[in-house]
Amino acid sequence: MAYREKVSRAKQFVPFDALKGFREALLEKERILVPKIELSEEMMEELDRTLHSLSPGKMVSVVYFHNDEYIKITGIFVKVCESSRTMQVVNTKIPLEDIREIVCVD
Repeated sequence: MAYREKVSRAKQFVPFDALKGFREALLEKERILVPKIELSEEMMEELDRTLHSLSPGKMVSVVYFHNDEYIKITGIFVKVCESSRTMQVVNTKIPLEDIREIVCVD
């Protein structure tokens, strides 16, 4: 069987997306939207202590609010930027007011 015939035959088995965007719409429906939790004074103080104890290169897990859902990211802590009020984990910048939990991973 020639190469061209093999490629032509293989195209028969490529998935076909008859409804453009349908898969994305299904994934969007699977999201569970939740309201943002207001942290107590004690929780905010604990987060502040944890933030100040972090040093660059430390492995952390951070739970934060983004687009009506809570996301958990685990990675290497880079820095806290006071001027933009963000925390950076790898390439993700997280607004400080959206952080719910920070756990150091050892």
